[in-house]
Amino acid sequence: MSEYRTIRKSGQGEITEKKSRFIGEVHYAKDLSSAESFLSAARKKYYDARHHCFACIVGAPGTPDEILRSNDDGEPGGTAGKPMLEVLGGEDLHYAAAVVTRYFGGTLLGTGGLVRAYTAAVRAAIENADIITVIQGYRLSYRVTYPQAGKLQYIYAKEQLPQPEIEYGQDVV
Repeated sequence: MSEYRTIRKSGQGEITEKKSRFIGEVHYAKDLSSAESFLSAARKKYYDARHHCFACIVGAPGTPDEILRSNDDGEPGGTAGKPMLEVLGGEDLHYAAAVVTRYFGGTLLGTGGLVRAYTAAVRAAIENADIITVIQGYRLSYRVTYPQAGKLQYIYAKEQLPQPEIEYGQDVV
């Protein structure tokens, strides 16, 4: 079974670097359209900010459906979107989108300073998000007698598997 991490509850984090304010946000994104909607919402929410840099990883991990996107939104090439994408990938987050909004503080940070600030803002947002691990598997259905149900519950507990949904009737399903 393969597993990956994703965002159950969005997170936000903020850092200040040489009077520039960086507001990082991470959200669950089921597809590229929802990731882009998240970016549009951030642009509207922080309409007076200079930059809204973006990164997302959507689709099933390691499949042709997996999409990785990033955007520097006017910052020097490779100083915002790509480092943000590397943070998402480094945290093994999938179906996730990140936006960092920058309010310019009047002092140029240089390429190294920008990379550090954008990655720190994404990390701060991830720290404040609720992250879960998704285990991809199969949904099975059993019809067993009551004594057999007890044995199955024992096996699930012994192997530390999540307990299945159980319906009790004439038989146990």
